[in-house]
Amino acid sequence: MLYKKKLMSIYDFKVKDVQGNDVSLDAYKGKVLLIVNTATKCGFTPQYKDLQDLYLRYKDKGFEILDFPCNQFGSQAPGTNEEIADFCEMKYKTTFKTFGKIDVNGDNADPLYKYLKSNSKGFLGEAIKWNFTKFLIDKQGNITDRYAPITNPAKISGDIEKLLDDIK
Repeated sequence: MLYKKKLMSIYDFKVKDVQGNDVSLDAYKGKVLLIVNTATKCGFTPQYKDLQDLYLRYKDKGFEILDFPCNQFGSQAPGTNEEIADFCEMKYKTTFKTFGKIDVNGDNADPLYKYLKSNSKGFLGEAIKWNFTKFLIDKQGNITDRYAPITNPAKISGDIEKLLDDIK
């Protein structure tokens, strides 16, 4: 008897929250997700405001933002997980979920990001170019789009709306 290998999905991953606890992405089944690697001292850091605006606009319709601070690009995410989360909440009034700091490239890249990169190529192939690279995930856990750091979150609202309207 032949068995097909189960293809991984985004829901097979566990990530760490700000306190270091495991969080299964299975908890986000049925939601549209925007996964973003971020930094608090980056030229793109003001995008936190636009991310929060997107979150407030769509959160009641089944949309979540998963924020993964990353210090790999010019050491632009200094501080502890708690300090980063506090900064975002105080400066940009973020209410979406901030997770623990991760690597997105290299040997120590988080398994979630290895999966995201291998299933959606960007300008540099699989590698993440910089902070604020964004991955849009549909309600079934499929990666539908990958956006460059320069893409303002407000510009992807139409793509989010299409996915939110996809399944009634």
